[in-house]
Amino acid sequence: MGNTEKSGRQRWLLVVAGGLIMGGALGIRHVQGLFMQPVILDRGWSREAFGFALALQNLVWGLAQPFTGMIADRFGSLRVLLAGALVYAAGLAWMALSPTLAGFTWGNGVLVGMGLSGTAFGVVYGALSRLFAPQQRAWALGMAGAIGGLGQFVVVPSTQALLGGLGWSTVALVLAGCMAGLAPLALCLRGEAQAPAAHEAQQSLAQAIREAFAHRGFWLLNLGFLACGFQLAFIGAHLPSYLLDQGLGAREAGACLAIIALANVAGTYLCSHAGELARRKHVLALLYLVRALAMAVFVWLPVSAASAYVFSFVMGLLWLGTAPLTNALVSQIFGVRYIATLFGFVFFGHQLGGFLGAWLGGVVFDATHSYQWLWFASVALGLLAAVLHWPIDDRPLLRRPLAAGMA
Repeated sequence: MGNTEKSGRQRWLLVVAGGLIMGGALGIRHVQGLFMQPVILDRGWSREAFGFALALQNLVWGLAQPFTGMIADRFGSLRVLLAGALVYAAGLAWMALSPTLAGFTWGNGVLVGMGLSGTAFGVVYGALSRLFAPQQRAWALGMAGAIGGLGQFVVVPSTQALLGGLGWSTVALVLAGCMAGLAPLALCLRGEAQAPAAHEAQQSLAQAIREAFAHRGFWLLNLGFLACGFQLAFIGAHLPSYLLDQGLGAREAGACLAIIALANVAGTYLCSHAGELARRKHVLALLYLVRALAMAVFVWLPVSAASAYVFSFVMGLLWLGTAPLTNALVSQIFGVRYIATLFGFVFFGHQLGGFLGAWLGGVVFDATHSYQWLWFASVALGLLAAVLHWPIDDRPLLRRPLAAGMA
């Protein structure tokens, strides 16, 4: 393929394969909140215990992402995607079959977190960024994200229907089988990467990391992405239980997750496209601001099925749109040679926020019997993220040819 533009068939094969893998991985993660009540009733554990398993999943995902990114940048995405899907499936099976809280936490927290690091944004977007020329890259990331969002939407009602007729552990085993079945799609993403620019080809991985760590905008992206992770993990893990506490039923709670996933199909593509029409850092700032306002209005108004559905639709439009925008912004500043690694480090901020959002949701609820303080924190972090993105220096770095002995 080299530097030539890909044919329509080749382009669709790549984005569909990447989108389906990402949709399965993120879709199964998206429905974790539906398991909370069945698991607690079956095992007698607290919301804090369940929330900690999901929090650990987010933290392990974030810690592993830079290293899976390095492996993908060094040896290609195929091995990482295959291993990630299989480890993900093993984690779901482990959590389903283990009778102890420690085993449940190991499977759903550690193994699923490691699996996500090899099957979600970092590796899939990194693979597509390398496989597509710059003029096709925004379309590829946006379309793969939209297909992934459609996959998430399909997982929600399917899982809810299965939980209505089967035990939660059986449903987890079914999802494990689905994740393992997606692994062969990784073979579609082993094509020849675009040749790096001359100045990128001369740069070592260590030099790329040092360069990024010295860039102020890199750390602003990290901090801003922390807010995103906090919000998404808190809502994904605790929104169903919050709605049940407010008097709505399991049907409405499941419908809200489905609405988020369905709206995310269009939202991810539109957010990515908006990054081609305006500066990406400004689009990200606006996205975080609207998120904060949507949460503030939702908590302020009395909760009803209608208000929950509207809130879920708005959040869905903004749900994962941050990922392709942030990935593209990292590529814009630092290039694509080590994109999986560098995005992995940025993504750690996201997952640190995810750890806090999922875990503190359970801690605060068990202490106060209310999620109110978590909603306030989510709004405040959204406003902070909007402020942090505005001053990012998003100009591509200009590098001089490296002198001998500096590589």
